[in-house]
Amino acid sequence: MPERLEPQLETVRETILRRNPGEAEFHQAVDEVLASLGPLLKRRPDYVESSIIERLAEPERQIIFRVPWVDDDGRVQVNRGFRVEFNSALGPYKGGLRFHPSVYLGIVKFLGFEQVFKNALTGMPIGGGKGGSDFDPKGRSGAEIMRFCQSFMTELYRHIGEYTDVPAGDIGVGGREIGFLFGQYKRITNRYEAGVLTGKGLTWGGAQARTEATGYGLVFLTERMLATQNRSFDGAKVVISGSGNVAVYAAQKVTQLGGTVVAMSDSGGYVVDERGLDIDAMRELKESRRGRISEYADEHEGARFVSEGSIWDVPCDVALPCATQNELPDDAARTLVANGCIAVAEGANMPTTPAATALLQEAGVLFAPGKASNAGGVAVSALEMQQNASRDSWSFDHTEERLRAIMNGVFRTCEETADAYDVPGDYVRGANIAGFVKVADAMLALGVV
Repeated sequence: MPERLEPQLETVRETILRRNPGEAEFHQAVDEVLASLGPLLKRRPDYVESSIIERLAEPERQIIFRVPWVDDDGRVQVNRGFRVEFNSALGPYKGGLRFHPSVYLGIVKFLGFEQVFKNALTGMPIGGGKGGSDFDPKGRSGAEIMRFCQSFMTELYRHIGEYTDVPAGDIGVGGREIGFLFGQYKRITNRYEAGVLTGKGLTWGGAQARTEATGYGLVFLTERMLATQNRSFDGAKVVISGSGNVAVYAAQKVTQLGGTVVAMSDSGGYVVDERGLDIDAMRELKESRRGRISEYADEHEGARFVSEGSIWDVPCDVALPCATQNELPDDAARTLVANGCIAVAEGANMPTTPAATALLQEAGVLFAPGKASNAGGVAVSALEMQQNASRDSWSFDHTEERLRAIMNGVFRTCEETADAYDVPGDYVRGANIAGFVKVADAMLALGVV
């Protein structure tokens, strides 16, 4: 529970929790935003009078559906599909699809709620949504994944469109899955509506730098944050949790900027090499071979694999949590502080627990929240939508420069908002207040919606 909430915000919180029982991740996401809004409401009491906070915390639409499919042994399997269309005040719903056994309505709502603010911070005309399924692609054949995706889209297609709702990828949903989903959408609708999904292949409507965007964007924003203390990645030791798309390309960009990535992880443990990991080899292992990170240690002398403990035990200057929610608890934050970590930036959605965030900030560690620091992926998704709408294609360098400019703008917004509300350097409050104001003002302009 957040501390020192304004009385009117405490009432709002109690209402939201009562209306959404058992959804711990969603409660946590709402609490983080509410804890930031006290200074804002003193200047804008109309937000309370108009019930805009309650409205913003209630999704516009929540869709749950059955996904039946046939496995390679001929057995019928049943999963559950979700799409939460959270807020369209700024544009069509935009947000990824997650395929993972942990997915349930509360996680999808937390992700959608975060997405609303994240998308607003990019300055792009997109609303927020999220979706997915409790389907686990691990251990499944390509044919099984295709049949699942086709069944999933057979229901989802009626709810999406380039002017309505534009899904993308997330955990468990990469280029292969987007291809299967788009193929089924095209087959059902008889339309080549390229803008209905983002994260597409480059030969059929995708954008250059989309694969790299979230990881690159994370590093661009962290670079700006480090610069506030006249620091940079040059010579820095960096620990990155995860080894999926975000982590791998964050590691690539860190290396390009002169940093040394000394540890990365997956669900089986983490690998450490104080001399620096070979990021090209890591990318080949994860993207091409879909191997486990333990294999990296087997193949590289000097690297060691650790199956127990925490990756945050590895000393570093910069920590980039890029795996999943609540992966960095308060005991890990204490270890980072004790080991001299100077900056933490979230590459995943809400990977740092509230207690850990507070501990890091109190210790003077620079901290960037995910709704700002991992906005690069959705920013380039919006650029992909632009290219699809204009039947155009941009170069990698042009798109990367657009991404850098957008992430610089996100950081500047967070920094200036924190300064304006007398909490300089508090990028959590800066991000929450700035995102909230943009969406809330748009909702008020549209009437009672």
